[in-house]
Amino acid sequence: MSQTLEQLKRQNQTLSSIGGIVRTMKTLSAINAPPYEQAAHASENFQQTVLDGFAAFAFAHGGLPSGPRKKPAHRLVVACGSDHGLCGGYHDHLARQIARHWDAFSGREQRLLCVGVQLQRALEDRNMDVAHYLMPAASVDGITRLAGEIVSWTDRYTRRFSQGDWAIELAYVQRTEQGGQQPLIVPLLPLPAHLLQAQRRWPGGSLPMLGMEAKALLAALVRHFVFGRVFRALAEALATENAARLALMQQAERSVDERLGDLNQAINTHRQDEITNELMDVMMGFEQFHGAADRTGSGQ
Repeated sequence: MSQTLEQLKRQNQTLSSIGGIVRTMKTLSAINAPPYEQAAHASENFQQTVLDGFAAFAFAHGGLPSGPRKKPAHRLVVACGSDHGLCGGYHDHLARQIARHWDAFSGREQRLLCVGVQLQRALEDRNMDVAHYLMPAASVDGITRLAGEIVSWTDRYTRRFSQGDWAIELAYVQRTEQGGQQPLIVPLLPLPAHLLQAQRRWPGGSLPMLGMEAKALLAALVRHFVFGRVFRALAEALATENAARLALMQQAERSVDERLGDLNQAINTHRQDEITNELMDVMMGFEQFHGAADRTGSGQ
């Protein structure tokens, strides 16, 4: 069934409005992504400073003995998502990865701390209960606030269990070299064993000097280690989300432009057909008028 010119015009107006929204979302994603990328990169320097602190602590106090570790009986997974949509399968891919990881755990208790309502819904669709929900960061400055909240939650969790009986992991999505996305679940606590192993020789030209009591210094290092890792995961997740939305909006923009081109062509064709039909009516009326005049003249 062919469409009228008015129907085609309404479709054109609707698609033009959608195209404006798509271009706005594309622009916002292009503007928002670089600050999060810079924040993720800047956090690497902070993490390196914390690692140097662990090395100095282990060198000064002889490190801790290495050996086989007891498998944790309890686990907390911190899942980093957002409240924003229009980013394709970003949250579904991460939720699927978390669900597989969740089912593989053989411990006694698991808790899930979720950032962002979009990821929370994707997890609950897979029958996973979210113990705690946190509001995502709305800007780079908000990452510091959110990372601090997550560190506070990990402190509450770890105080419930004895050393070595718990594990905390970070789940987020990072960018790949080909511009894609890769869901990751990385260990956060307990600390990697190599961080507390003393080096035989200090690599620098002067020996480290520690001005804090050993227990307080170690607690501060652990807290900053957790904060740095969480901050980078949040920044990387938000950078990846905006990059995913940008790619999706670029595809949508191409689709809208193609559809608008087809509609404009259909509108022009419809108008041309109407003009042709009107001209034909005029010509037929003109011929009928002259034919009638000729018959009248010949009858006289």
